[in-house]
Amino acid sequence: MKVLAPAKLILSGEHAVVYGRPALAMAISQYVTVTVTHESLPHILFDLSNLAYYRYLSFDGLRRLKKRIKSKYHRFIQGDLGIRDVLKKPFELVQFTLSLLMEVLQLSLSDGIKVEVRSDIPIGCGMGSSAAIILSIIVAISMHLRIKLSTEKLLRLALQAENIQHGRSSGLDLRTVLQGGVAYMCNHVVETRRATTMPLYLVNTGVPLSTTGQCVERVAPHFRSQYLGDEFSSVTNRMDAALQTHSYLQFQETIRANHRLLVRLGVVPERVQTFVAQIEAQAGAAKICGAGTITGEQAGAVLVVTKNKPALQCLCAQFSYACTPIDCEPRGLRAI
Repeated sequence: MKVLAPAKLILSGEHAVVYGRPALAMAISQYVTVTVTHESLPHILFDLSNLAYYRYLSFDGLRRLKKRIKSKYHRFIQGDLGIRDVLKKPFELVQFTLSLLMEVLQLSLSDGIKVEVRSDIPIGCGMGSSAAIILSIIVAISMHLRIKLSTEKLLRLALQAENIQHGRSSGLDLRTVLQGGVAYMCNHVVETRRATTMPLYLVNTGVPLSTTGQCVERVAPHFRSQYLGDEFSSVTNRMDAALQTHSYLQFQETIRANHRLLVRLGVVPERVQTFVAQIEAQAGAAKICGAGTITGEQAGAVLVVTKNKPALQCLCAQFSYACTPIDCEPRGLRAI
C-alpha cells in the first residue's frame, strides 16, 4: 500500500493559531510517500532513506520506545523537559506514530511489516513534513491491514503524534495536508478556500536551529494579552479576503503586515529580515511560513509574492538561498 501526502505552508496566523486565532494554510506540490508491505518475520523494518535509517525493530522494542517517549512528553507537560528532549532523533517520530496506532487500535500482528518513507519535503523548515509523515503512516498501515478509520479518528491519532513533535499542535498542518488546497482555520473549525494563482515562490533559508516546539514555548508570553492576537486575526482575515477576491496588491500588503508581526515575536533572524527588506524594495512581499527560529540565522521556508522573477533569482543568489516557484496542491493525502 502506497500513500502520498503534500507539504504545506502557513500563509498567515502561525503561532496565533495555537491560541484559537484564525490562520490560513496552503498545500503545495512537494510530497511524502509512505509504502507499507508485508514482512514474513515478526518485526518491523523501517526504511527511511531521507534520514539514512534502515533498521529492524521488534514489536516489544516498539512498545518500549512508545513508553519511553510518552514518559518524556509527560515530563515536558510538567515543565521538567524541553520539547526537543522528547524525540531525540527524527526517525523516532515514525516509530512512535506506528506504536501509537497499534496501541489505540489494539493491533496484534502475527507477521511483520516494512515501512518505507520517501520525501522531498525539507525537514524542520516549516513545511509540514511531520504532519505529512504522520498521516501517511497511519493511513498506509490502516489500509494495508484493511482497517477503516473515520476522518475524525485519523485526525485525533495524528494530533497525538504531532504533539510529541511540536509540544502543542493546533492541528492546522494536519488538516491542510489531509484535505489539500487552501484551508482557513479558526477555533479548530476548518473551511476550504479556492487555490490562488498568484505568482508565489518558495525560498529555503536553511534548517532553523530551533524546533517548532521551542519557538512556540518562547513566544507564548506574547499572547497573554489579547492585543497581539487581535492584530494577527485582523491580518489573517484581510488576507483571506484578498485571496477570495484575487487582489494581488492586498495580498502583498497582508504578507508584509504578517512579516512585521513575526518580527515582533522575535522569530525572524536579522539576515532573513534583510532579505525580506530587499524583496520589498523590489515591489515584492515575503514572510517566513513556519515557526521561525529563536537562534541562528536560518528560518526555514520563506514565501515570496512577486512578479519580478529575475530580480528575485538574483537576490537569492546573493544570499545563497534556493528558490523555486510553487503551486497550490488542490488534492490532499491519497493512495496511489
